[in-house]
Amino acid sequence: MTTELPRRVAVLSVHTSPTEQPGTGDAGGMNVYVAQTAIRMARRGVEVEIFTRATSSEQPPTVELAPGVTVRFVAAGPFEGLGKDDLPAQLCAFTAGVLRAEARHDPGWYDVVHSHYWLSGQVGWLARDRWGVPLVHTAHTLAKVKNAALAAGDTPEPRVRLIGEDQVVAEADRLVANTEIEAKQLIELYDADPRRTVTIPPGVDTDRFRPGDRAAARAALDLPHDAVVLAFVGRIQRLKAPDVLLRAAAELLARTPSLRDRLVVLVAGGPSGSGLAEPTSLQELAAELGVTDVVRFLPPRGGDELVTVYRAADVVAVPSHNESFGLVALEAQACGTPVVATRVGGLPVAVADGRSGLLVSGHDISDWADALGELALDPARCERMAGVAAGHARRFSWDRTTDALLGAYDEARAEFRAREGGRR
Repeated sequence: MTTELPRRVAVLSVHTSPTEQPGTGDAGGMNVYVAQTAIRMARRGVEVEIFTRATSSEQPPTVELAPGVTVRFVAAGPFEGLGKDDLPAQLCAFTAGVLRAEARHDPGWYDVVHSHYWLSGQVGWLARDRWGVPLVHTAHTLAKVKNAALAAGDTPEPRVRLIGEDQVVAEADRLVANTEIEAKQLIELYDADPRRTVTIPPGVDTDRFRPGDRAAARAALDLPHDAVVLAFVGRIQRLKAPDVLLRAAAELLARTPSLRDRLVVLVAGGPSGSGLAEPTSLQELAAELGVTDVVRFLPPRGGDELVTVYRAADVVAVPSHNESFGLVALEAQACGTPVVATRVGGLPVAVADGRSGLLVSGHDISDWADALGELALDPARCERMAGVAAGHARRFSWDRTTDALLGAYDEARAEFRAREGGRR
């Protein structure tokens, strides 16, 4: 069956722009997802317009992310100083900006609305009704799941989000889950309609993220060629649990003091979410644990600089308390670097346990030290896993993700037309 491609798609990403650098603020895997799928839709002849909130008076009204992909910055509330939890109060203003943009065109300008995260879903729900086109929604994270797996001391997701997610799930014409686990959570926790829920795994850019020269990567980062390198990449917040890596590193040093001469722990990322209230907490923890001399903090990195970090590491740690998928795990494996990750959310899909990396149940520091040591201190095993990791990552591609999304759009449009036609 041939997929009927939409002419034009409105993508809503209220709280974070695909033009932002992942790894700090609210920018992360969702930014990568939105950008990569939009670019690939445009290559197939579909025009994509991405609406996001303006965060600076210096931002132009629009920028071209890639040929056929336009990012529109919508003024909604103060440009700066608003956190994600402040944005529900600005959804009316944001929606008005989106509707005004569409009103400048002839009716039927957009064929599909695709919202990312619950804030965007609230806007998409109204746009869907105003424009008479289907709403496709990707949650990326779910409040009920996050609240069930909170890190110690972390703040639960607010009631307004719980209510908002329930509303979006009830209204969306298609719900896109990253994994079968997430689809099941939508159905069981949010009473989603199984017939409107589809599973489409994210991808990885294997043209960029691929195995390379480890020695060159270490030289670029001024690391000893024979170092034992553990890495964390991502936002510095309790949800992502970078503290687990530091504590596990301290445990490894307690077990083998001579390792201190070779161990390097790379932490690449910036404060985000709950981490903004304690921007130096990880540095303070390193001092408290006595590992400051082996830990190197790097600013958020993208492109080839990020590839260099992955290639330089013996193992990349993904100790999150919750991940809807875990793009960092895929990117690291695509670079030929095994991953040690928590057995939560989509990580058991992203990581082939025992073959491309290891999964750890929970956050017991002894268990994490065991897993990291099993790989990083066993070069032969690490090397075997490296080849498998790259092959495993190649099973996921943004082209496959995009094709599946376009298929979901087509099904949603056909059902929407049939339903709305029957009401007339």
